[in-house]
Amino acid sequence: MRAAFIRHTGPVENLVVAELPDPEPGPGQALVRVRAAAVNPIDTYVRSGAVAMDLPSPFVVGCDLAGDVAAVGPGVADLRPGDRVWGSNQGLLGRQGTFAELAAVDACWLYPLPDGVSYESAAASALVGLTAQLGLAEHAGLTRGETLFVNGGSGGVGSVVVQLAKAAGARVVVATGGRDKVDYCRGLGADAAIDYTHQNVGAELARLAPQGVDVWWETSRAPCLSTAVHALAPRGRLVLMAGRDARPEFPIGPFYAKCCKALGFVMFLESPDVQRRAAETINGRLAAGQLAVPIAHCGPLEETPALHHWQHAHTVLGERPLRGKLLVAP
Repeated sequence: MRAAFIRHTGPVENLVVAELPDPEPGPGQALVRVRAAAVNPIDTYVRSGAVAMDLPSPFVVGCDLAGDVAAVGPGVADLRPGDRVWGSNQGLLGRQGTFAELAAVDACWLYPLPDGVSYESAAASALVGLTAQLGLAEHAGLTRGETLFVNGGSGGVGSVVVQLAKAAGARVVVATGGRDKVDYCRGLGADAAIDYTHQNVGAELARLAPQGVDVWWETSRAPCLSTAVHALAPRGRLVLMAGRDARPEFPIGPFYAKCCKALGFVMFLESPDVQRRAAETINGRLAAGQLAVPIAHCGPLEETPALHHWQHAHTVLGERPLRGKLLVAP
């Protein structure tokens, strides 16, 4: 099979696209013929060594996939060849990735692909969808009628949070930068959008949600927690899923006096059962047309190094605009 892989962590130049032996599904695994796979920031961190993990060599990159079951290993009873599936959680914690023509995946990380949903849509929605749904349902406990604020509502995860929260019956307010991004967030369903390049976020939130927001979802790599805590309603929840190297000041007094909660989580450290609950909701939203993740580019496997360059430039350097997912079709 052809695959995009590294033998040592480091720069994009370490990525090779070449032939590797076809994997065999082991006990509890399914062999998936990959039809689409998506690039995520975590892929670039693992490939570069910025996030240190024990990796096999050669190591195939990539977390997300959608495709067809080609074969199943011993002990797999709920999947059969020909089933359309999608999933995430690959390419880390010692697991081989998805940027290949074939991937052997533990069946617990694979979910049925609904009729009418394309491989590309499922792959684009995988990691960002699971992250958003886990944060909203399992951690923040968002309920119908509550007010959610997303700092970074036009981003990869933020834009999915907006859609899933609206589908769950919440009022959604976002902050983003620039008129086009404001319009984009409103198109996703946001009830109000703040342009932080021209407006004061704290002042606007005080006007839009004078009683405070029930959930503040933070996507910034450098969050201002003073603004967040001030804007939270009593018993509000602060969801943190970005800013790996951030060390911001935290206003402890106002935070505990309001009986608030701070919630941090990493999607791929959640259990298979918890993630499957999230996947079931995502499947329902995809099938109902309530979730659509834009795709910025879909190319052949040979473009993997260029796509890693693009993702890194956007996420880390802030140098190359990106709205939507970067995909390959092996």
